[in-house]
Amino acid sequence: MSQPVLLNPGPVNVSAAVKRAIAGLDVCHREPEFFELQDRVRSGIVEVLGLDANRWASVLLSGSGTLAVEAMISSFVPNSPEKREGIIVVSNGVYGDRIAKIARAHDIHVVEVVSDPSEAPDLARVEEAIVAARNAGVVLSAIAAVHHETTTGLINPIAAIGDIAQKYHLAYLLDSVSGLAGESIDLEAAGVTAAACTANKCFEGLPGICFVVTRRQALEARAKDAPRSLYLHLPTYLQKQDAKDTPFTPAVQVLMALDVAIDELRKETVPARIERYRGYSKIVREGMARLELRLWLPEALRSNTITTIAMPAGMTYEVLHDAMRAAGFVIYAGQGDLRTRAFRIANMGQLDPLELERAVDVLARTIRAFNSSK
Repeated sequence: MSQPVLLNPGPVNVSAAVKRAIAGLDVCHREPEFFELQDRVRSGIVEVLGLDANRWASVLLSGSGTLAVEAMISSFVPNSPEKREGIIVVSNGVYGDRIAKIARAHDIHVVEVVSDPSEAPDLARVEEAIVAARNAGVVLSAIAAVHHETTTGLINPIAAIGDIAQKYHLAYLLDSVSGLAGESIDLEAAGVTAAACTANKCFEGLPGICFVVTRRQALEARAKDAPRSLYLHLPTYLQKQDAKDTPFTPAVQVLMALDVAIDELRKETVPARIERYRGYSKIVREGMARLELRLWLPEALRSNTITTIAMPAGMTYEVLHDAMRAAGFVIYAGQGDLRTRAFRIANMGQLDPLELERAVDVLARTIRAFNSSK
């Protein structure tokens, strides 16, 4: 099978060097060479994101991006049975809703402020919800939001939400699984307490490793809490990894691939990668304009890496997907209520601009063939 061009929002096409990394030596996770690798990846993440290594740390976990989000939510909301501990969730898509589900699964009281997936959140409603919850006796400790809501490819107002977190003295927990290294963000300036991410999106690594970038002091303060989970307790990982240890067996070879991917990102720089992705998305969006296909979001809300497009009249996603796949391209369905009404083209990872132009041409031919067959 030939390598398809992945136009889905992760896993992404990666470099040959990243692929080769997993074919290296078998390494025991209790030996010095592993801990050197772990230290290098942890410090590399903080470095490429431009963060102060004295104030920030990265915590590595084995699993998908959702595991990092769940570890973050379950670790940062204090586990105090005698109190009604709660979290404000700013939700305008599938992944905001997922945060709320995660919190409820850990018996955290959730105050969810829901907006349409095609709109930015109403920040006045967020503040009203905080005040109302506190008046009702809920002990709010955090506010959670999604940086890049991949349901539609929407970028949320992260700094403005951070202002609210600061105003009400809340920890600010960010799902940036599709955001870090692909979208412009200053975690320090935005007041973010912790951000969850994964290797296999804008970091251009492989699936199986995720991580949480956190203010060190904030996570260390949570070490006194009773863990909500054994495997997902971030203070345990921080303590062990700082001591050149690991609580469980990690995905060693995938971590080797992330090490190479971070080195590639260091050489490219995050601003240059963002600009590269922006150029990719321009090709896609200009192509959709030529085909007179409607983009789902207004320009001001669009990310660098996902374009959500209204489904051509009368066509199903299955027909469109199968035609694109036969030509070597993997696209993605809309999520939730958008599944039958929209499709998504992502432009993360190692891509060739000429291949993106060809994808637009294949899409045009597919639509013409469909219309002529009606």
